[in-house]
Amino acid sequence: MQHRIVVLGAGYTGAIAAGRLARRLRREDVAITLVNAEPDFVERVRMHQLAVGQDLEPRPFDEIFAGTGVELKLAKVTGVDVDRRTVTVIAADGAEGREEELSYDTLVYALGSGWNDQGVPGTAEHAHEIASRPGALRLRERLARLDAGQPVVVVGGGLTGLEAATEIAEARPDLDVALVARGGLGDWLSPRGRRHLRKVFGRLGVTVHEHADVTAVEADRVTTADGTSVPAAVTVWTTGFAVHPIAKATTLEVTDTGRIVVDATMRSVSHPDVYAIGDAAMATGPGDKPLRMSCASGTPMAWQAADAIAARLTGGKLPKVPLRYFNQCISLGRREGLIQYVTADDRAVRAALTGRLAAVYKELVCKGAAWSIANPTLGIPTRPRRVVREAAQAGPAVRTPA
Repeated sequence: MQHRIVVLGAGYTGAIAAGRLARRLRREDVAITLVNAEPDFVERVRMHQLAVGQDLEPRPFDEIFAGTGVELKLAKVTGVDVDRRTVTVIAADGAEGREEELSYDTLVYALGSGWNDQGVPGTAEHAHEIASRPGALRLRERLARLDAGQPVVVVGGGLTGLEAATEIAEARPDLDVALVARGGLGDWLSPRGRRHLRKVFGRLGVTVHEHADVTAVEADRVTTADGTSVPAAVTVWTTGFAVHPIAKATTLEVTDTGRIVVDATMRSVSHPDVYAIGDAAMATGPGDKPLRMSCASGTPMAWQAADAIAARLTGGKLPKVPLRYFNQCISLGRREGLIQYVTADDRAVRAALTGRLAAVYKELVCKGAAWSIANPTLGIPTRPRRVVREAAQAGPAVRTPA
C-alpha cells in the first residue's frame, strides 16, 4: 500500500519540497502529488520586474517534474479536513462538477500568502498589489497608460516596497515616484546600508515620506495619519502579506493570523501528519524569534520538512539543521543592489555589499532559486560562498529580457 504525500502549493517552498521528497523517496510505496492552480512556476521575487514590463522565463510544471515521479494536479484548493485527512480541490479551469477529494497520509501545506490591505479604507478598491502575477500584470498595464509626470506612490518601506519603488523609478524616469514608509527609510539596515539606500533613491528621484502611516487610499491620492495628502495616479500597496485563510478554518493549531504552528522539523504541533512550510508556517529561528515571511526562510523550511518526512518514513536520522539568516538581498533597479549581512536572528551587522556587485549578487541568488525549481531532483546549485565568488567575477548585472 502506498504512502500518499500531498503537497499543497507550488511556489518556491512547495515546489522545492516536492522535488526534494522525490529525490529522497524514490520508492514504489510512496506517491507524491503536487497540487497547484497555475500550470507554471511564478518567480514571485521578480514581480516588481514583471510590473514594469520585463518578461520572465516560462517554467511549466509538467516539464519541470517530468520523470521525477511527482504527479502534478492543476487544481485550486478549497478546503482541508485534517481530521479526515482529506483535501477538497476544484479543477483549475473552474469547470462545474469538477470538485473532488484527495486523501493523504502526509500533507505538506505550502499555500503561502497574498497581499494584505491591513484594513485601510480604499486600499482594496484603489491600490495595486505585486504579491501575485495577476496583480503585477494589472499594475504593468496601468503603468503603461500613465503620462509623463504623473505620480506613483508605493506604500510600505519593507523589502518589497524598496524594490518596487526603485524598479518603477528606473524603468520610468518620466514618472514622479514616491515611497511612503511607516518608519525611517531602511531603518533596520546598517549605517552603510542606509547611506547607500538614500543615495540610490536620490539619484532615481524617488521622494520619501518617512514616519508616515497611511490611513486612507483614494483614486488619486493617499492620506496619512497627520492629514498629509500625497497625490497618486497609481498606488502600489506593499505593507506585508496575509496567509491563505484555509488553515484557520481547520482544527490545526494556528496563530491569530492563521499561520500553522510547527516544530523544528516543520511538523504541525497539533497534527503530526501535517507539515507546513513557507509563509503559511509559524516557525522559530535563533533566539526563538519567529521566522519572517521570505524566500530566505521558506527554502530551508522546505528542505527541513522534506528531509524530516523522508527520515520518518525510512527510519533515518531526523534533520537538526538550525534555521538562520545570512543576509538580506535587495535589488534597487537593474543596476544597483544592497546586500545587508545579518546575524543568525536577522539583525543587521556593519558589513554590507552595495552597488553593481550587489545587483549581480541578488541576480545570482534569484537565478539560483529558479534553477533549483527547474531541476527539482538535483538539489541546489551553489552555496553562499560560491555565490559571492561568482558575483565578484560576473561584472555588471544582466537585464532580464523585456
